[in-house]
Amino acid sequence: MPKPLRKAVLPVAGLGTRFLPATKAIAKEMLPVVDKPLIQYAIEEARAAGIEQFCMVTGRGKTALVEHFDIAFELEATLRERGKTEALAALSVTSVEPGSMVTVRQQVPLGLGHAIWCARAFIGDDPFAIMLPDDLVLSDTPCLKQLADAYAQTGGNVVAVVEVPPEQTNRYGILRTGADDGRLVEVTGLVEKPAPADAPSNLSIIGRYVLMPEVIGELARMERGAGGEVQLTDGMAGLIGRQPFHGLRYEGRRFDCGDKVGFLEAQLAFALRRPDLAPAVRAFLKDYC
Repeated sequence: MPKPLRKAVLPVAGLGTRFLPATKAIAKEMLPVVDKPLIQYAIEEARAAGIEQFCMVTGRGKTALVEHFDIAFELEATLRERGKTEALAALSVTSVEPGSMVTVRQQVPLGLGHAIWCARAFIGDDPFAIMLPDDLVLSDTPCLKQLADAYAQTGGNVVAVVEVPPEQTNRYGILRTGADDGRLVEVTGLVEKPAPADAPSNLSIIGRYVLMPEVIGELARMERGAGGEVQLTDGMAGLIGRQPFHGLRYEGRRFDCGDKVGFLEAQLAFALRRPDLAPAVRAFLKDYC
């Protein structure tokens, strides 16, 4: 039986330059979709998958990410005095168990693989999840829970995958595939951002992973890949053939919230899933569409 999945690493050291000037003084992961910041969606998704320990890989100017999950005594006391029970309930989901969240500094922008290597002491000898908060998935069963269930079935490494237009393969990590049952696909190779003519498939990895700790040994080589960075894709490729490795076609709709259009689309999609907001949103959309 696979070792229980209890840890998650969230790489959040990026500068968010595509959202300037909004991200000049605010971490991009604190940008809200409707009324919750992206980082909170990620933590709630992780909890739904049984994750108990969290590590944020941060950089300068990211302290608000940690503050968001701390207890705000003054704010809670004021809300309690004023009888703001709904607001108190909204705050309650932002706190985590004492000692369950740690941070490490990446310090230098050497890529996603380097960010994960920075969390090596937290990972230790345990399987762990990676969540990129920019990727927001709207689904009935949280995306990471789907991966955790697949991991419990297959063991080894499991990554969330989606089909992308062939002409867009140069934007993603792409799978070379083996056996495929329509949902779980065997991974026989990984290529980071291949040109469309060189892509082995159009199955792309999105920002949800369950990986074995041995990937840290691969990343420790500090070999530079695409873009001159230490690529997580290259580190994962070193595990293929040594451990089970599968891609999961997850159920749900993914929004790239690192892109302005994707971020705006997520606002609408998540608002329309809210009974308290959907009627008003549909009404005002008629004025624009």
